[in-house]
Amino acid sequence: MRGLALRDLTTTSLRFSTPPAPYSEDHPPSRLGPEATRPPRPSPGTDSSSLSISRMQTLRMLDPEVPQQVKDMTGTDLGLPDPEFILSLLEKMQTQEILRMLRLPELGDLGQFFRSLSATTLVSMGALAAILAYWFTHRPKALQPPCNLLLQSEEVEDSGGARRSVIGDGPQLLTHYYDDARTMYEVFRRGLSISGNGPCLGFRNPKKPYQWLSYQEVADRAEFLGSGLLQHNCKPCTDQFIGIFAQNRPEWIIAELACYTYSMVVVPLYDTLGPGAVRYIIDTADISTVIVDKPQKAVVLLEHVERKETPGLKLIILMEPFEEALKDRGQDCGVVIKSMQAVEDCGQRNHHVPVPPKPSDLSIVCFTSGTTGNPKGAMLTHGNVVADFSGFLKVTESVVYCHGGRVGFFQGDIRLLSDDMKALCPTIFPVVPRLLNRMYDKIFSQADTSLKRWLLEFAAKRKQAEVQSGIIRNDSIWDELFFHKIQASLGGCVRMIVTGAAPASPTVLGFLRAALGCQVYEGYGQTECTAGCTFTTPGDWTSGHVGAPLPCNHIKLVDVKELNYWTSKGEGEICVRGPNVFKGYLKDPERTKEALDDDGWLHTGDIGKWLPAGTLKIIDRKKHIFKLAQGEYIAPEMIENIYIRSEPVAQMYVHGDSLKAFLVGIVVPDPEVMPSWAQKRGIEGTYAELCTNKELRKAILEDMVRLGKESGLHSFEQVKAIHIHSDMFSVQNGLLTPTLKAKRPELREYFKKQIEELYSISM
Repeated sequence: MRGLALRDLTTTSLRFSTPPAPYSEDHPPSRLGPEATRPPRPSPGTDSSSLSISRMQTLRMLDPEVPQQVKDMTGTDLGLPDPEFILSLLEKMQTQEILRMLRLPELGDLGQFFRSLSATTLVSMGALAAILAYWFTHRPKALQPPCNLLLQSEEVEDSGGARRSVIGDGPQLLTHYYDDARTMYEVFRRGLSISGNGPCLGFRNPKKPYQWLSYQEVADRAEFLGSGLLQHNCKPCTDQFIGIFAQNRPEWIIAELACYTYSMVVVPLYDTLGPGAVRYIIDTADISTVIVDKPQKAVVLLEHVERKETPGLKLIILMEPFEEALKDRGQDCGVVIKSMQAVEDCGQRNHHVPVPPKPSDLSIVCFTSGTTGNPKGAMLTHGNVVADFSGFLKVTESVVYCHGGRVGFFQGDIRLLSDDMKALCPTIFPVVPRLLNRMYDKIFSQADTSLKRWLLEFAAKRKQAEVQSGIIRNDSIWDELFFHKIQASLGGCVRMIVTGAAPASPTVLGFLRAALGCQVYEGYGQTECTAGCTFTTPGDWTSGHVGAPLPCNHIKLVDVKELNYWTSKGEGEICVRGPNVFKGYLKDPERTKEALDDDGWLHTGDIGKWLPAGTLKIIDRKKHIFKLAQGEYIAPEMIENIYIRSEPVAQMYVHGDSLKAFLVGIVVPDPEVMPSWAQKRGIEGTYAELCTNKELRKAILEDMVRLGKESGLHSFEQVKAIHIHSDMFSVQNGLLTPTLKAKRPELREYFKKQIEELYSISM
């Protein structure tokens, strides 16, 4: 009864249990009874105390818990409420009055309210409501990560400290993603099926639009080419190695698929490997058939045959037209030369039923360029390749052929790459860190005033704040004002950039994630584990690491005593095991044993560190380490990765000798950055003049040493003298591998004179 509303106190029928006051003219009897609807109102001359008692009596009847120890003025014992109850009642009355005043208006009241508004006001309210509704439905939403970003990997039981991805479906490592796609042949057939024979491979001629081959056209041409190879004495088995010596183009993919269709093995050849390496690969792999793109490459192959260096080569197939004289030259040394179209026509006339491979069959032998010695042929099975891309697919849900996507090839001229990008509008863009650095430098070089640079940095910080909250987009006000042209230069549709092969700068990655408005992933791996073994988890846009293990492999660290790295501290050499790890090196058991231990762990030679979130950070390199004269171990690549962050430095080679007590370095400046960097320090001149300026050389060395101190380098790890070289290290001059890694023996020999001068001057 304490909860009874105020209006109920005035409308509820009441009956007293005590006798009424005596009748008199001044005090008539109360009319309260079953028929009464409210208490009597006081009349003139009525005793207020009598009425108060009546009302209090009424309240007492409403609440039997009220104390009844107060005596009536007439001498009758009545149960009157105590003061606390009165205060409580008053509070309830006030609350009820407030609620009555704040009650929701009824429909009639609302209608009357809106009818009282002007048309302009109503239109404004409607527009505001529409804007709010549009924002609510189209507001940017954060990308939902596939796992807890604070725990991206977990330790595997009884594995010696190995860790695995938490994205996997269970303790078993991922071997394939789709049951109908367990080999590269099945992967393509699945793409053919789900694409509805959509476009597959795109190409263009100069100043012409892109043309597309459909999935079915590619599949048919692959069967015709494969059948033609069988007609030319090739066998449908994994002992048959087919060399492909060409730039990336549609015919490359068709030739690769032709081999997979008939269980043959692909061996890629690249002119960047050098003629000696090409000869070594053909001879080691017993290659009898090579498919090339240009007549010039056919001439190189014929020269090896003529010198009796590759006697097993019997058939050269050209993608492009060639002169009859080339065919005659081949005939003279016992090599048949045919066009790719002629072999396809032969296969169409003599079609063979496909002989699909098994997951355990060899699919490709990738000869790694290596920084020393002859190339090593990493043998990868169909199961290796499918497991690795399935791990990537599990993390990103994005693999091209398996999902019926299409691949466009640029014209082959780097000067036309930007035009091709705009025409293709790619959605996935694989890129090496060096190109990302170039993009970053180019963007900031165009901000040629302090105001422009401040505005660019301000806009980037606003976008980076969104990225850190998980929002990736390219339609914000900052994109429209600052980053639209940058995005358009890549076609305007890029939603994923994948980088690897070398460490990427956290500053560059953070800026490009904001400026390009797309997901930028960083991975780590090597040929021996089918390219990748770790990858950034979607939603984790922090930098300074290479992500968590892929669901297709385990990763563990092992102690490296000579460099003082211990697994007890979460540091050590990175080892990988899983279905994506290669079978070994072709005809090279000694180096296979160095790479693979008895338990199947691939020893990468890289030093890693586990971070609290279960991600891996590359901190050093076990290979190429050497001792200085005083006995300290030096890891030059780690030092180079620190110095390369110096603004004017484009490339760096750190050299040391066990007979010397300190390090020296060769620096290649960035020709686009160094002039302005020098000008800020009051040094003028052309690029060539700046490269010989002693004052500028001293300034660059000081900046490098500063970065070394900030990164925690010991004094013996800092270079003491540098030589500035004006020409870039490149694949063409033999100082870089095709994957843009430094060839240290070649660099040491190339700069032998300069290195000797640096040591003589410093001493």
